[in-house]
Amino acid sequence: MSVRLPLFRSTGRVVLAVGLGLAVGCARPAPPIVQTKPAEVVIDNPIAREITDFEDFPGRTDAVNAIDLRSRVTGYLDSVHFKDGSDVKQGDLLFKIDPRVYKAELERTEAALEQARARDARLKKDHERALGLKGVSAEELDRIAGDKAEAEAGVAVAIAARRLAQQNVEYTEIHAPLSGRMSRRYADPGNLIKADDTILSSVVQIDPIHVNFDIDDRTMLHARRLIQEGKMTSSRVKAMEVKVGLPDEEGFSLTGIVNFTDNKIDPGTGTLRARAVVDNKIFANNSQSGEGKSSFLLSPGLFVRVRIPIGHPHASVLVPEEAVGTDQGQKFVYILNEKDEVVYRKVRLGRTINNLRVVEPDETGKLNLSDKDRVIVSGLQRVRPGVKVTPKMAEKKTDAKAVEKTPAEKKASPGSPSGEPVSQPVVAVPQSTSATPASPPGRAAGSQ
Repeated sequence: MSVRLPLFRSTGRVVLAVGLGLAVGCARPAPPIVQTKPAEVVIDNPIAREITDFEDFPGRTDAVNAIDLRSRVTGYLDSVHFKDGSDVKQGDLLFKIDPRVYKAELERTEAALEQARARDARLKKDHERALGLKGVSAEELDRIAGDKAEAEAGVAVAIAARRLAQQNVEYTEIHAPLSGRMSRRYADPGNLIKADDTILSSVVQIDPIHVNFDIDDRTMLHARRLIQEGKMTSSRVKAMEVKVGLPDEEGFSLTGIVNFTDNKIDPGTGTLRARAVVDNKIFANNSQSGEGKSSFLLSPGLFVRVRIPIGHPHASVLVPEEAVGTDQGQKFVYILNEKDEVVYRKVRLGRTINNLRVVEPDETGKLNLSDKDRVIVSGLQRVRPGVKVTPKMAEKKTDAKAVEKTPAEKKASPGSPSGEPVSQPVVAVPQSTSATPASPPGRAAGSQ
């Protein structure tokens, strides 16, 4: 007896066989593994240089000498011999007081002097004759001698009166006491001028010109400690050069010498007053002022910036601003080892020099970078420590004038036969903003 299987079992086997056949027929080989290329980064070598730290202070210009002009005699102003705001030389005639009264007084004193001299001559002859006569009493001789002495004193009095009258005549002409720049006139001709009272004008000496500035107590103490340690020279021992910047410029175009520091700190402000002297003469070469004529750049009362050096030049390393990253307040840079692998390196940053950051020694006095290291300056967001990258050297865009040369480069410099650098010294100024943070180590910048 034959047994017939149910229909659904046969159908299931058929479906299973068809499914397996389709699966086997549609199977494809696995795709090959694609090797990704290492990220391309831009690298550069740090710059090893000797730099000098600086501090900036606000300051104001002040005249070396400033004089208010007054007349020493009373009289009516006769004439003015300068233009308002003009430059004058010492001895130039500025004002003239009506001299007629004083000239008449001078003539009177001269006549009185002649009168006194005539009387003195007559009494001298009387005295000589009296001494030659035998019948003159002693009392008469004493009287004649007294008259002679009185006449001699009268001559001295007349001479003094004439000298005073002569001085008053000279005082009717007011001359420039120094070379400088005049203000406007405060009195017009015809006005009565009182002696030692009325201010006629003022003149200031502005070449050279003083620059006053205040040093805070912290900077002062820091500088004095450096002087004690031999790391800085006092301005009392050697002239200290300072830089002066003007309101219409970002840099410091003028140079001065510190010639005064006060002997005490202002208790109200906690600052020490200091002063520098700056050459203020410039030569105009345009058609308006005339070629070769001297002029002045600064005027008293101008706001300026003063930069003073703090300490001697010291060795340091500089890296581009964009090479610095931030990891929870810790500054770092990425460098490459000999296998072109990224290495995380902590750094201690100092000041900014023309978009370059100064790398300072750590707590042990050791610099964590050298000019031989290869620092990543572009592409920090695409790398992390331990990753191999493809380095590409950055184009040299650092201004040669921004960084001073090393001693060896100074000797080999073709721009100066004496070995002096043709560029300006490095200027380190306080950093007000931090570097643009890169991604912290251990993850890429785009990862979350």
